[in-house]
Amino acid sequence: MEIWINPACSKCRSAISLLDAEGAGYTVRRYLEDVPSEDEIRDVLDRLGLEPWDITRTQEAVAKELGLKDWARDASARDRWVKALSEHPKLIQRPIITADDGTALVARTDEAVRDALSR
Repeated sequence: MEIWINPACSKCRSAISLLDAEGAGYTVRRYLEDVPSEDEIRDVLDRLGLEPWDITRTQEAVAKELGLKDWARDASARDRWVKALSEHPKLIQRPIITADDGTALVARTDEAVRDALSR
């Protein structure tokens, strides 16, 4: 499994601690440094079963600068959202775990991390 993290994020650190405590094998991706491509974001969205606006941190300053709250949230706007996430990775909700069974989840709680471990 892989976990996308921002080391400054307490939820990310908590998820890593739980994975370590459970002895899980995983790879860390510091997505602010190793920025996911648009295709990688689309793949993770497919695995999550979510749309890009569902994993966008809309309270970030850059979100406000871009005016995201006024962007359409439909199929015609999907590529625009994906591009924004790739160009501004700070907008991506974290941590995201890609599980071994091909699914993914936003692991902001201990329960979500345990769910990823059970997959």
